[in-house]
Amino acid sequence: MRRLALRALSVAAALSALLVAPPPGAEATEAAAPAPTALTGPQLAASWTAPLSTRGRYVVDANGERFKLKAGNWSGAQGTWQGSGSTTDPANNQAGQVSYNLPLGLDRAPLPEIMAGFHSLGLNSIRLPFADAMVHDGTAVPDAAVAANPQLRGSTPLQVYDAVVAALTADGFAVILNNHTTTYRFCCGLDGNERWNSSQSTAQWEEDWLFMVNRYRANKRVVGADLRNEVRRDTWDDPNWGMGDGHDEYAAFEEAGNRILQADPDLLIIMEGINWQGIPLAGLYHGRPMLKPVATLSNTLIDSGKLVYSAHFYAYTGSANTGAGSGPGATSDPRYQDLTPEQLAAVVDEEALFVTRTGQHFTAPVWISEFGAGGRDSTDAKEHAWFDHFTAILAAHDTDFAVWPLIGWHNNGVPKDSWALLHYDPAGRRLSVEDPGDWRAPYWNRLLAAPSVTGPVPVAARWSMLDLDHADQNVSRHMLALPDWSSGNRKGDCPDGQRLIGLGRGSSRGLCTDAAEPRAGSGDWVTVTDERYVTGGDWAAGYNKLQCPDGRFAVGYSVHGNAMAALLCAPAATPLPAANRLLWFDHGDNRPPATTGADSAASDWAPGSYKGQCAANEYVAGVAFTWRWLHYGVPDALLCRPLS
Repeated sequence: MRRLALRALSVAAALSALLVAPPPGAEATEAAAPAPTALTGPQLAASWTAPLSTRGRYVVDANGERFKLKAGNWSGAQGTWQGSGSTTDPANNQAGQVSYNLPLGLDRAPLPEIMAGFHSLGLNSIRLPFADAMVHDGTAVPDAAVAANPQLRGSTPLQVYDAVVAALTADGFAVILNNHTTTYRFCCGLDGNERWNSSQSTAQWEEDWLFMVNRYRANKRVVGADLRNEVRRDTWDDPNWGMGDGHDEYAAFEEAGNRILQADPDLLIIMEGINWQGIPLAGLYHGRPMLKPVATLSNTLIDSGKLVYSAHFYAYTGSANTGAGSGPGATSDPRYQDLTPEQLAAVVDEEALFVTRTGQHFTAPVWISEFGAGGRDSTDAKEHAWFDHFTAILAAHDTDFAVWPLIGWHNNGVPKDSWALLHYDPAGRRLSVEDPGDWRAPYWNRLLAAPSVTGPVPVAARWSMLDLDHADQNVSRHMLALPDWSSGNRKGDCPDGQRLIGLGRGSSRGLCTDAAEPRAGSGDWVTVTDERYVTGGDWAAGYNKLQCPDGRFAVGYSVHGNAMAALLCAPAATPLPAANRLLWFDHGDNRPPATTGADSAASDWAPGSYKGQCAANEYVAGVAFTWRWLHYGVPDALLCRPLS
């Protein structure tokens, strides 16, 4: 396995090298990778140490070693009922499979056998969907639902979920909790599960999350909270990213993520982009933004190194195609399976993988937490080719992934849901993607065996944006424990361990970093509202100035409207140089050159506004602004000083 030097490899060249391109519908035999070597539970458990966090674009374990999410979705606890008729009639459940609102397969195979099946696929982690309804469901599951696991008789769905989590983590798997639906109704459409606050309030959704987080807090192999599945339009309203209303996914996810981290600072917070906006009719706006809004408005959490973004891709859907074959929702927009390999790679980058670019405000791991295709009964040549091309993109980009779904049923070797990688018949006999006759096996094995970064991942500088467009953004644990430091104003403070390094002019946005971060000292954090701390002469004659006391650096700011109101200054443990560099940005951007590929200089964190940004080896000591010349008190200049 190659280590970090792998990133020098061109993704395009790697993609070309990985494509095996069999004739449509035929099995790939050329350059086929072998089936994965199955680890035992103890071997998998010994291979990584919880909890997980992030360094740049990579997920790492507690020792800083790369932990690539090689995952699958064990679906069922979100519900399989399709919305009409009896909930226990197979005809009314997805693919004729009745989950009884439990992870699928517990009626057919004992938990140890299911664990062995997951190991045989080469997985190290499981995305485990659930419905909010499960949290409140006190009804005992029918005996038939757990026929192969009689120890679970009489349990509630939540107690069964507990047992599944315990079995997975005892066998070494990392478990990511996924809030898939509100009700026990199979996703996705106009089904009452469109947003986090569909069929429930945002407050209830957050409380359900805190319940789940606290329930598993002692189990450190429960590593992540995947906040909500496939956020999309309901009948009347679109979700949005940053508008500050009740449909604002950006704001809701950030609030929930920070509340979860306050309850358990060890968890990864996983945020999927917007899955659908608009009305799918010709002439009306409609599309699948996914992570594109993150390019100019990324999330900042109270604990740096805990954010992972995610996205879903399926052949039959598209950037502006719902996936409907006919009738309501069907359009002529291209599907992902209609694109050439080069077009598909470009679209996947634009909608998701760009987030992994280093040194930007949005840089984070991207987890493709759902993808898949029909297996042994599928004759769809376009879908076969798409699966080849898409898994080659994941392999070339060294991307974290989770296939959908892991478990289904089969009768006499005929799958009920051919998308599953493992099928069990009523007697518990397993049919695997690795068994003869499943065309997906070569591509799945190639994905598992692809060259990947392994071993220690170097610590990378973090760049985090602050957004005061509609509300406060207080992401400092230190300040959250203290009273309001700038009452009556919108305020933002950097995560602990980061400092303010840039401001947008008239946009109320800011940029934080921990690049060359000075060691924090003891003493009060000071709110500056006037010129009492100005030293070194009048460094911006004729302008109002806010300047940190000597020995302190800016870690936050507040605005009234978009006018400067205050600076928040934290003490450094050692003396800071006082040499001044005045950086004006009243007539244009003044930032490090974008050609550096770092310093967040190649990304726009305040679109439509001039931006001022000190160098990575500097700190913001002051801000100048004026009410003259119709400047309205917005920041015009930064006082940058060297860190050493």
